Formats: sequence, C-alpha cells, structure tokens
Amino acid sequence: MLKKTFYLVIALTFFLQIFSFGQVVPSGNALPFAKDSINKLPVKDELVVNYMGTPKKYIIADIDVTGVEGTMYEDQEFVLVGFSGLAKGQEIQIPGDDISNAVQRFWKQGLFSDIKIVQTKIDADSVWLEIRLTDRPRVADIQYTGMKKSEQKDIDQKIQMVKGNQITPHHINRAKEVIKSFFAEKGFGEADVNILQHPVPNQKNQVILEIAVDKKEKLKVNRINIEGNEALTDNQLKWAMKKTNEKGKLRNLFRSKKFVDELYVEDKNNLITKYHEKGYRDAEILKDTVYKHDDKSVNIDLVVEEGPLYHIRSVNWIGNTQFNSLDLDRSLNMHSGDVYDQKKLQQRLKSDEDAAINIYQNNGYLFSDIDPVEINIENDSVDLELRVTEGPKATIKKVIIQGNDRLYEDVIRRELRTKPGEVFSKDLLIRSIREIAQTGHFDPENLQPDVQPDPEDGTVNIGYPLTSKGNDQIEFSAGWGVTGLVGKLSLKLNNFSLKNMLNPKLSRGIIPQGEGQTLVLSAQTNGDYYQAYQFSFMEPWFGGKRPNNFSISAYYSRYTGLNQDYYSNSMSSYYNPYMYSSYGGYGGGYGNYGSYYQDMSQFAYDPNQVFSIIGVSVGYGKRLEWPDDYFSLQGELGYQRYNLKNWTYNYFPFQTGSSNSLTLNLSLSRSSIDNPLYTRTGSQFSLSVTATPPFSLWDGKDYKKMAYADPAKYTWNEYHKWKFKARTFTPLTPLTVKRTPVIATRVEFGFLGDYNSSKQTPFETFDMGGSGMTGYTTSFATEIVALRGYEENSVGQQARAYSRFGVELRYPFILEPNSTIYGLAFVEAGNAWLNLKNFNPFDLKRSAGVGARIFLPMIGLLGIDWAYGFDTVYGTGARERGGSQLHFIIGQEF
Repeated sequence: MLKKTFYLVIALTFFLQIFSFGQVVPSGNALPFAKDSINKLPVKDELVVNYMGTPKKYIIADIDVTGVEGTMYEDQEFVLVGFSGLAKGQEIQIPGDDISNAVQRFWKQGLFSDIKIVQTKIDADSVWLEIRLTDRPRVADIQYTGMKKSEQKDIDQKIQMVKGNQITPHHINRAKEVIKSFFAEKGFGEADVNILQHPVPNQKNQVILEIAVDKKEKLKVNRINIEGNEALTDNQLKWAMKKTNEKGKLRNLFRSKKFVDELYVEDKNNLITKYHEKGYRDAEILKDTVYKHDDKSVNIDLVVEEGPLYHIRSVNWIGNTQFNSLDLDRSLNMHSGDVYDQKKLQQRLKSDEDAAINIYQNNGYLFSDIDPVEINIENDSVDLELRVTEGPKATIKKVIIQGNDRLYEDVIRRELRTKPGEVFSKDLLIRSIREIAQTGHFDPENLQPDVQPDPEDGTVNIGYPLTSKGNDQIEFSAGWGVTGLVGKLSLKLNNFSLKNMLNPKLSRGIIPQGEGQTLVLSAQTNGDYYQAYQFSFMEPWFGGKRPNNFSISAYYSRYTGLNQDYYSNSMSSYYNPYMYSSYGGYGGGYGNYGSYYQDMSQFAYDPNQVFSIIGVSVGYGKRLEWPDDYFSLQGELGYQRYNLKNWTYNYFPFQTGSSNSLTLNLSLSRSSIDNPLYTRTGSQFSLSVTATPPFSLWDGKDYKKMAYADPAKYTWNEYHKWKFKARTFTPLTPLTVKRTPVIATRVEFGFLGDYNSSKQTPFETFDMGGSGMTGYTTSFATEIVALRGYEENSVGQQARAYSRFGVELRYPFILEPNSTIYGLAFVEAGNAWLNLKNFNPFDLKRSAGVGARIFLPMIGLLGIDWAYGFDTVYGTGARERGGSQLHFIIGQEF
C-alpha cells in the first residue's frame, strides 16, 4: 500500500510541475526547449529549460524576429515585437506565463501558420530571445471548376478573396459556407464545395486556390402533401407558398419549382399568414417533413391544425387626442362582425397608402405609432384595442440632395414639396419623389428618401439620394425607300439651358445645360422628294417662381410627287409612293413591285406636284390647385398654312391652292402617374378642344353656292376638334415589389365638328389603323390613331370621329438607369367614322397581341408588337380581315 502511495505522489508531482512551468502551446504554440539540463550545451543553437527545475527570473537582453523575410513586416520587426507584449529590459520568468502569453497574442492576429519563441543565449540573469514566425500563405491566383462563368463572377464578389492577401482557415471555412449557400439558393441544396491550396513552384508562401464545386442535381419539389386542412383547400395553401411549388403543374408555369431550405421556411410562414388572413388566428403547422422522392426532387408532408374562425367583436381606440375615433375608424375600415384578418389589420393601420397612421404622419406626427392589442379573446371573438402613441409634431430641419450632377440644385428644389422649417408630411414626401421622377433626369427605381428623425428635438432631416441618368436623345438614321435614300437627324435635349447658351461662361460642357428646359431640333430629307424640319423649345418654370410652362415651336414639311412616266411604266396606279420607312422617310420594296421600280422612281421627280405645310405655335400652361394640384390647364395659339400644287394623292377637294388655319387649343389634363417610363400606379386624362374662328359667320360668303372643289372655299379653315383620352395603371402586387406587373387601361374619343356644314375642313381629320406612327402613314395634314392588328390607316381615313379602348398587362424585365425593358400582352378595339352621325361606340374592330418596349437613354422608347385583327375592314377592292400584323413603335405614346 505504501509503495502504491509513493508512486502516486511522484506522478502527481510530475504533472503539477508541467502544469505550473511548462509552456503548453501545441503545434507550434509551445516553447520548444529540449529536455536537457540548462547547464548543458544548447541543441541547434537553442538554450533549453529543465521543466522539472525551479523557475528563474531573467532580464530580456534582446529580441530578434525571423521568418518574415519577403513579407510586409520585413522592415517592421518592432511591430511584431509589439504584438508579443515582450520588451527589451523586461524581467520575465522562465518557465512562466510571459512566453506562453506572447505566443497566444501572435495566434490571435491570425497572420501566421507557425509560432515559436526560443532563447538563443543566457548570460547570468540575462536572456536573448528569438521569435520564429511562419507567414500564412498568400493567394497568387483563384481557379474555379464545376460552375458557369456568370456563377464565378457572382461568387468572386461574395467571398471577396483578393489576390495577394493571406489565406486563413477562417477565410476557407467562410468561403465554403458562402458558396454552399449561393448554390442552395439556386436549388442545388446538396452541392459539395472543396477549396484546395496548391503551392506555386519557386515562390515562397504563394498558393493557387482551387475552388471545386460539385453541384449535384438541382432539387425540385415533386409533391406537397397537406393534411388537416378543411377551411382552406390544398390549392389555396400551395398558392400561398410563393417560392416552394410543385413541378409539373400548369398553375406554377412561371413560378419557381426549386427547393431551397431558407425559402421553404419563409413559405411555411406564408402558409400560416394565409390562415391569419382568413381569420384562423390559431392556425399552426404541427409537423413538416421533407424527404427525397428521387435524386432530383423532394416531397413535402405538412400537417396543419386550423383552429376556430375568429371575428372582430369590438374595436376601441386608446390614446388618440388629435383625431377622433370616427375618422380613424373610417380609415381602418374594419368593423364588428368582420372576419379577423390580421394581415388586413396591419395594412389598414400602417402599410396602405390610406392607412390610419397616415392621418397622423400627413399632419406632422412622424413619431406616432399604432399598436393593435388583443385585449380579450372569447370563444371565436376578439376585442381589439388600438393604442395610439401620438408624440410631438416633427419639423423639417434639413433637406439634403445627393448624387445630382445633371441639374442646378435650385431646379430640383423647386420641385420638392418638403421645405426646411415646415411640418413633416408623408404625402408631401411621396409627392416630392414623384415630381423628381417626372423630370426624367434621375432613376426612379433607385429614388428612396432617407428620412432621419430626431425625437429629442422633434425634427427630421430628409435626404434625396439621386442616381443620374441621361435622357437626351440623338437620332441619326438612314433608310432606302421608293425615292432613294432617306436620312434623319434629330436632337432632343431635355436638360437645356437658354441662359447658359447666351452666356457661354456659365455653360456646362459643349451643350448648355442644367435648367431642365427642352429643345428639339429635327431634320429629315431625301433630297427633292421629301423634306421636314422641326424646332421646339419648352421652359417648364417660366419666370422661375411657379410651375407655369411656356413653349414655342415651328415646323415645315414639303412633299413632291412622281411624274407620269413612273406610273405608266411601273403599273403603279394601285400604289401610293409615299409609304414611309421605319425611319420616318419613304418606304419601299413593299408589295409586289420589287427593287426595279424602286430604282426607277429615283428619276421620277415631278416638281409640278407639291404639298407643303408650315406652322408655328406658342403655348402657355399652368398647374392648378383645384380640384387638386395634379391638374393643369394649357393654352396654345397656332397657325398652319397648307400649300397644294397639282396634288392628286389624297382626297382633298382641291388640287391647287392654299388653305390657312388659325387655332386656339385649350387642354385640361390630370396626371398622377408615379413613373413616366414604367408606370405602376396613377392615372392620366386629358380633355382638349382645338377651334378656329367661325369665319363663315361674318365673311359674307354663301358657301352653299360655292363648288365643293373651289379653293376659295377653304382659304380659311374653320372647325372645332374635341378629344378625350384617359389611362389608368393598377399594380397587381404591392408597390414594394420592384418587378410589379401592371394592368393599364385606355379610353379615347375624338370628334371633328364644323360651324357650317357647307364649309367642312378637309384637314385635321383622323386616320386609324396600325402602329400610330407618322413614319408609316400615307396621311397628310391629319391625325394618326393607332389600332394594332390592322394595316396602316386601313380602319379609317379622313374620318371625323373615332373611339378606341384597350387593356394591357405589363411585366418589367429590366429596370435600370441605362435601360428599361418590359413585355406586354394586350387586347384593344376601335373604329373611325367618316361622319359624326355614323358614330357608334359599340361598332368596333377588335385585336389582341403581345409586344415589348425598350427604353434607351440616347434613343428613347422603342417597341415591337405582334397583333392579330379579328374583324374585317375595307381593303383594296374587297373586305379583308386585319389578320397577323407586326408593328414597330418609336417614342412614348399617350
């Protein structure tokens, strides 16, 4: 027994000595002294400690650092010595904690793969130490295997491994997790990720990282089995799961079918939310199981418990002193006896545009809040108490504009409804965002205000971070038509500055800009056959103090006919040569005539057949304050002169002569759309009348006795022209969703009336059919109305009444500052009538189709539509169905 006790004491003493004096830092963390006596010669120039010996105190005589050659610390050893916590002249104990702590400090830096501290010399009570470090390897290159180039680019941005930086185990582990998560989001939930380090030959501490991914098969959802549901059907619950959907189902054609763990967790919450919407507040998922169906898909089993259907028994407002409960009740729009819809409750309190909280926040109470509390639940009834915290009114302290490099800042600030010193209003904040978007100079998709409330002093700072985008448009195009080469040069400057043009010293760059004015210069020609020129200028804030716009424009166009040789040789009596190309010039090569006649027509110029139009106009518009400030009133005074010389191509009553129009246009319009490019919400409507003076009432002429073709009858045109246009935009998802599908509707009417039935103007009529682009029409001095699915002008020519209706479903694909692309599907109907008495809004030509719109800043809006016309129209010599038609669109269409 004594012998066993003796051995036990010896063993305990040995382990206590190691615990007290040993420098225990495994794998390079230990102080590597050999187990020889201190009095013996050093092994490999190292002095050693007898761990069984008594600790002794030494003074550090010097500290050297080795192993950092070729690194950033090569000339900064003092930094590394500082890491250790040791210093020359310091008294330390060997063995003791000083050396162990120094080693631990180096490990915490994460910069080294091996660390040793050795004593190289001992003289009496002095010791010389050497810190031996091994630098972690650095990334020389990164190579990817098992993935696409686009995936490599995305992963590169996510893992943020930079060539030349050190690589640590933490970096490797983090990169693996990020990559696995990246592929899991794409449906590769079982992807394997390996990151290998290959040393670079002849380069110290340099490695090539190989990121190898085996994505395995993409996991999809085969079946979702739901048990326990009675109140809601399987389809209702499966539709509530937004991102976890069964494959092979038609209803999921455009929905994600991949299985992603994180999205599945979200969708389980969505399923419960659906129950809450229907009044089942106690609904829960008792059990859910995900298991393999095969190597490519999983099955999901869900067991739900619905609980009872709850109704609202009472609603009481507490804490409201500024607004009475009746007003808040009207805004809430949830009453006793209603199904207890928790989602609707939150929306009506805080989320919707007309939510109850907005009553407060539109009147300055930015710090207000409404907290719904279920104060009593009895059987299937809930008593709600809506606790209002009003707080003080918030005053706007600063309005900060960031990112603007397009406009003078005062041009932006004049559009804002939020001014320093005024009481905060959420409505005015939203309206300010809309007004900035309407200028067209900034990306509306990235226009999110930065609201910075300060409850301590009752103020708020509002920031408008802007992303500039170019919206000036330059068009230089050319095409080959019936009469040869057609060229067009058009310049539209939406940020022009007349002041800077008159004072070049203030100009920003070559083009004077910064004031948001619009200047349009356009020229189109193919020599003697056709010429068109346009100039217009618009100042949106005439005078600089109010949003009153001033505009002036002038235009001139001249068309020349073809001589008789062309017609007699080309059999073109059925062919009108003035079919324009897609560039706005003449079109050619259409129909059955081919390039022979196209070439021949280049030499068929007839200077004796001319039609020309010259016009000028001056306009002034004002934003109204009643019924609301979305309304505006515009007035325009215009003059047009039509000159004809032996012109036989249209159904004008005379072929040679001149006609003049002096017009006054008045237009009342309202526009509340949120975005001029991809509109999600709002509406537009306009009611306009254009009228000439009734010359026949006082000029003393008897127009009944004058011949229909007498040019003197049309020296001064007289008419009144009425138009109504309306559009609405309804989002199909919450506006917080960037890619919001939208339903757009259209209603249009137009009427051309007269003061004297014997003096009807031959101009300013309506031509309907096709794309509605003037570059495709054979029309002259008439208004073009689109009706897709039918040939250009085939529905009606020189009509005096028209109607048009349409519905579009739009979906955005790209919403970026440099491009906006969305697709659409549409149905529309319309018709045009030669006389007002024949007008019948129910006698319509119908069509349907699909299309796309692309907005490019330097070009504008481009579009293509395929449409099918279902009804017949009068074609060339016979009744013809509209049939399949392809249309090209250039420019924004109201």
